[in-house]
This record gives sequence, C-alpha cells and structure tokens, in this order.
Amino acid sequence: MKTESVRGLGVVLFSLLIAELALILLSWILSAAGVEGVRSLLSGEGVRWFVGDFARMVASPLLAWLLLSMMAVGAFLRSGLTSLWHEDRSRILSYRDRTAFRVSLVLLVAYVAAILLLTVVPHAVLLSASGSLFPSPFSRSIIPIVAFGLTLVSITFGMMSGRMQSLSDVLEVLSYGIRRYAPLLVLYVFCIMLYQSLRFVFS
Repeated sequence: MKTESVRGLGVVLFSLLIAELALILLSWILSAAGVEGVRSLLSGEGVRWFVGDFARMVASPLLAWLLLSMMAVGAFLRSGLTSLWHEDRSRILSYRDRTAFRVSLVLLVAYVAAILLLTVVPHAVLLSASGSLFPSPFSRSIIPIVAFGLTLVSITFGMMSGRMQSLSDVLEVLSYGIRRYAPLLVLYVFCIMLYQSLRFVFS
C-alpha cells in the first residue's frame, strides 16, 4: 500500500486503541458506580470473556470476506488485465493477449450464467426456503462468489497471456493481494475487538 495510506491507517489504528482503552476504563467506572446493564472489562467475567473468546470474535465471516477480497484484487492487479486499459491505446495488443482476453470473457459469461441458474430459476439451489433472494444462501455468500469469479478470470487471463507460467506463479499472484493489503488485516482485528467489547459492556 502507498505510504500515505499506511500512515492514515496508522492514525485510525491508534484511535481504535485509544477508544478500546477508554472503553475499558469507562466500563470499570460505570460498573463500580452501579449503573445497570454495564459490565466491566476489568472484572473476572470481563477478563475471562476477552481471553477465552478472543479467537472466536476475530474469526468472523468478515475476516473470510476480507481475505478473499484481498486475494481477488491482488490476482486482478497482477494478472495483466489492468494493462489493457493503462497502456497506450494506439498500441496493438498481441495475439496472445487478445486470445487470453476473449477466453477470460467467455469464462466470465459462463460463470455469471451458472450463478444465474443457481439463483433466478424457480426452486434454485441458492434461494431461501421461501424462494426469496434476500436473505438466502446467495446473499450470505455474494462476496465469496464475486471474489471467486474475479480470481478465476484473472488467473485464466494471466496463464493464457503467459504472465503466469507455473503453479508457483499462481500462488505468488494469489498471495500478492494479502501482502499488499496486510495493514487492513491488522485494522480489522482492532475494529472487531472494539465492536465486540462494546457489545459485551452494554449488552
């Protein structure tokens, strides 16, 4: 990530840490004052909850969505698809790039058609028991579906165009997004920690 973005995330991270510390102190004060409906994070119950449930509260669907999105964006950026728009428009694309783009486009259309067959036809697999689209298995998995489609198209273009020539290249491409946007994972941990702490204190 760019230095300016990392600095901005650093400020947000520091603010979240200060907010967490302030919440710990506030919960202790309010609990000691006998305010109803407030639990202290410094009590035995609070310490047991924080230590015992920390892994559970971090391992939420949001974490999976974030990881899949980072992989998909990284694959898209490293596949070479962005070069089709950023390079000189007057330059003629190579035959290999044109072929790779066409194959990727056909694959994208087939993927979208498959998703539509699983959602729009009567009694489709990804619809809810009542036949609605929202909420349904589709709505709960829309981010993984989009991320997988983008990753599939990107990897296909990269391999067809020769930018990825081995499985190790594919692995490097898939991990690129996680490396590049790793600060977001740290930010996520502190965000979810503050959110769950607020729920515990004021539940």
